[in-house]
Amino acid sequence: MRTVITGGAGFVGSHLCERFLAEGHEVVVVDNLLTGNLDNIDHLRSKKAFTFLLHNISEPIQIDGPVDNILHFASPASPADYLAHPIPTLKVGSLGTHNALGLAKAKDARILLASTSEVYGDPEVHPQREDYWGNVNPIGPRGCYDEAKRFAEAITMAYHRYHGVKTRIVRIFNTYGPRMRLNDGRVLPAFMGQVLRGEDLTVFGEGQQTRSFCYVTDLVDGIYRLLHCDFSEPVNIGNPVEITVLELAKEIIEMIPESKSKIIYNPLPQDDPKRRKPDITRAQTLLGWEPTIERADGLQRTLEYFRSVL
Repeated sequence: MRTVITGGAGFVGSHLCERFLAEGHEVVVVDNLLTGNLDNIDHLRSKKAFTFLLHNISEPIQIDGPVDNILHFASPASPADYLAHPIPTLKVGSLGTHNALGLAKAKDARILLASTSEVYGDPEVHPQREDYWGNVNPIGPRGCYDEAKRFAEAITMAYHRYHGVKTRIVRIFNTYGPRMRLNDGRVLPAFMGQVLRGEDLTVFGEGQQTRSFCYVTDLVDGIYRLLHCDFSEPVNIGNPVEITVLELAKEIIEMIPESKSKIIYNPLPQDDPKRRKPDITRAQTLLGWEPTIERADGLQRTLEYFRSVL
């Protein structure tokens, strides 16, 4: 099997590379390194079954030879990244997805789109099920990411219905683990970076907004199963255990007993989701999947990684 992974030098993409190589696939990574990092895949580049192409998927692409699977993971995915790069974010969600789908059509390949829980916006339904259409502000600061992913889902379904392309859509909820960037603007690496540097932890609002954190290997297992399942509509992959941001801050401080860090409060950003929790019934039913890594274990592994790179 030959699998193309766009955004394969990113956090999740690099873990997907490892999984598909371990499953015996030849892996071709397509990445322009806007937010990806070659360090994430440096340990893979000597493998005969691994190829790296420096290319922006928002530009047309041709890949010689057969392609069996395409995983389209190219996109800025953290608030710091898509707020800094709003137009490339919109382009990779629209033009990039169009190009990836065109490649899938030409090669008669399966294609899996990395979508996001952000398609639900600041949800009015809790927990979020795949049949919920969302509450998104299209012209707010987060709209460049939210609407790029919503468009990506729409064009993916159009290619499935009109051209018969074998498509899959995964809606990814908060994911964490090694190879995240400390400065990517997400709450978990932000807290860990602050506590490791001996700084106070910055909580927005009163910290009562909730998140549900899935360890990256659990996510990758769900994605692998979904790719091989004959189901074209979106599937939530995430951990349904809900925690407030304030509780998370306290847990991370407690992981370093000698820490002198305190919690400080700043105003809540515009359109920040108040509650985030996946309903994973569809994943459980279709894929036999549910997360297995307990948060305490995953947080410890992630803290050790950040300690090694700080």
